[in-house]
Amino acid sequence: MPEIRNPNLQSQGSGGGGDMRSTMVFWLVLLLIFLGYETFFNKPKPGPESSPPAPAARQPQPTTQQNTAPQTPSTPPQAGRTTRARARAAAKIAAPTPTISAVATITTTVENELYTIEFTNRGGEIQKWILKHYNGSDGKPLDMVQQQASGQFGFPLALFTYDPALNKDLNDALYQVTVSGSKSPTGAVLAPATVTFHYAANGLDVVKSVHFGSNYVIGVDTEVARNGAPVRALVEWPAGLGDMEEFQPGSLTRPQVRTSASSQVVWSVDGKQDTIAAKKVSGDATYTDPYSYAGVMDLYFAAAFLPDNPDQSTVVTLHHTIDLPSNLSEANSQKTPADVIGIAVGSTTGDAHLRLFAGPKGSDVLGSIHAMGADGKPDGPSLEPLIQYGWWTIVAKPLYWVLRFMVDHGISNWGWAIIIFTIAFTLALLPTRISMTKSSLKMMRIQPKVDAIKNRYKHLKAADPKRAEMNTEMMALYKAENVNMYGSCLPLLVQMPLFFAYYRVLGNAIELRQAHWLWLPDLSQPDPTHVLPILIIVTMFLTQYITPSPGMDPAQRRMMAFMMPVFFGFMLWHYASGLSLYWVTSNIIYLAMQIGINRSHWGKEMHAIAARRAAKKSGAGPKTIQGRR
Repeated sequence: MPEIRNPNLQSQGSGGGGDMRSTMVFWLVLLLIFLGYETFFNKPKPGPESSPPAPAARQPQPTTQQNTAPQTPSTPPQAGRTTRARARAAAKIAAPTPTISAVATITTTVENELYTIEFTNRGGEIQKWILKHYNGSDGKPLDMVQQQASGQFGFPLALFTYDPALNKDLNDALYQVTVSGSKSPTGAVLAPATVTFHYAANGLDVVKSVHFGSNYVIGVDTEVARNGAPVRALVEWPAGLGDMEEFQPGSLTRPQVRTSASSQVVWSVDGKQDTIAAKKVSGDATYTDPYSYAGVMDLYFAAAFLPDNPDQSTVVTLHHTIDLPSNLSEANSQKTPADVIGIAVGSTTGDAHLRLFAGPKGSDVLGSIHAMGADGKPDGPSLEPLIQYGWWTIVAKPLYWVLRFMVDHGISNWGWAIIIFTIAFTLALLPTRISMTKSSLKMMRIQPKVDAIKNRYKHLKAADPKRAEMNTEMMALYKAENVNMYGSCLPLLVQMPLFFAYYRVLGNAIELRQAHWLWLPDLSQPDPTHVLPILIIVTMFLTQYITPSPGMDPAQRRMMAFMMPVFFGFMLWHYASGLSLYWVTSNIIYLAMQIGINRSHWGKEMHAIAARRAAKKSGAGPKTIQGRR
C-alpha cells in the first residue's frame, strides 16, 4: 500500500499497461472510498457482536406515579457494600427521620494509585476525577469530568428523575457526609473506603453511598424516598468526558479536531454490544433491557455503569449541545453546535445499586473489568469491546499486540516499534515483489502477441458478441505463456490490510495517545512539522521515476509520476503521524528494492523493452531507406 507503482511498468494493451492502469484505478477508487467512508459514513459500528436494535424510546413517566415497594436485588455482597449496610440504609428511609443536612458546602477527596476524586456535598456529586497516569494536551493530569459542559448540564453522580423540580431538590441539597477509611497526611481519604451522603428534609430522604477500591471502578448505591414511598432515581454521568478539550476556554489547549464528534453511547445486552453516534442520541429517552453495562465513550476514554442486577436495569440517554467556533483557533469564526452526550442508569425497582468505571480504554484495564454474570458474580462480559477496531479487527488487534510486545520487550518506544515491524513486514514481502517483477516482465514479453490479437478485433464494436472470442484468445495466450495477468497487482493487496490496521490501531490504542518519537509529540496526531508527508511525496516520486516505463502517453506519465505522490502525501497531511511513519518506512525500503531490481537481469531487460517501445511509439528509431531496383 505505501508503494503505488507506476502503470508505466507495463506496456499498453490488455494485461500490460492497461492492467497496471486498472490496478492504479482500483487503488485510487479504493482510497477515495476509504476517505469518503471516514468522512461521511464512519458511523460507530457494533462491537464484535451486533446486538438487537434498542427498544423505541418511551415518553418519560412522572414520578407522581409512585412505584410499589422495591424488591431487593439478589446480588452477592461486594467490598464495602454489604447486605447489612443496605438494610440499615433501607431502615433509614422506612422510618421517619429528623432533618438531616449540612450547614455549609464542603469537599471530600478520595484517592488511590490511579485517580484522585473530589466530591462536593452539594448533591453528593463528583467535581473532579483526576487520572494520575494520563495527561491532557496542557501536560497536566487529565480530569475525566468535562468541567465546562458539566457546569451547564450537571456533574457525575447527580440523580435523575422524571421530575425537574425533584431533580433540583436532590442535586442542590447539602448532604451530610460520613467517611469510612483512613486518611493521608494531606487529608485525602485513601481507598479502600466508603463515603456516604445523607439528606432528609421536606419529605425527602436520600442516601448515596460510594465505595472505592484499587482500580478504576467505584461502587454506587442510592436510595431515594419521598413521603415514605420509594422514588426511581437514576445515577448520571451527564456531560461528556474530560478529554473533550474543545469546550475549554481559549485555543491554546484545544485540539483542532472535536473529540466530542467521536463520542458514542455504548451498551451491552445479552453479551452483545452496540453503540449510538453522538448526533443520533436522543435526549431523555428511556430504555429498559437487561443491560450488562451502558455508558459514554470516545476514542480513548469511557465512563460506563455496570448494574448489580442487569435484569432490572433501566437507562436514560442525555443529549445537549454547546455552540463552538467552527475553527477552534479563531474564536470569532462562525459557531456550530457540538454534541454533549451523557447517560443515567438505575433500576426499575427504585433503588440503584451499580458500579461505575471511568478511565482509559486500555486493553488490560478493560479486560479486567466484568459485568455481573448470571450467577450474580462479576464474571460476565468484560469491557474490552469498548476498544473498537471496526472491520479490520482481525488484522488490527494482532498488529496492536505485536507492537505492544515489542515495546514491552526492549524497543521501549512505539515509533521505533512501528519502524522495526514495518521493515520486517516489508522485507517479508520481498518474494512477492520479485514475483510481481517477473510477472510484469512476462507481460511485457508477450505484449506484441496481445496487440496482434487486439488488432484482429479492433474493427468490432464494443457490444459485438465476437469480442468475447478476443478475450478467449487472450486467456489461451496467457495460459500457453504461463502468465498470470493479475500477478502484478495481487502482491499489492497484501499490504492493504496492514495499512487499514495501522489506521485503526493508531486511532484506538490509548498507548499511542501522546506517544512521542523524535520530533513527533503524538503518534496519534498529524505531524506538526509536515516532514513525514513531504518525505512520502519525495520517496514515492523517486520510486516512480526509476521504475521501468514503457512508452506511455506523456500526460498519463506526468499524472502517475507527480500527481499520485502528491495525492497520497497530502492525504496523510492530516492523518496520524504514526501512519505516515509506517508509509515513509515502506517507501524507503521499496525504493531500495527497486534500485536492486533495476540492476538485476530482469530489470535490465524490462528497461530495454521499455526503451524500444518508447522509441517505436515516438518514431525516433532509425529510418530505413528502400533502395530502387
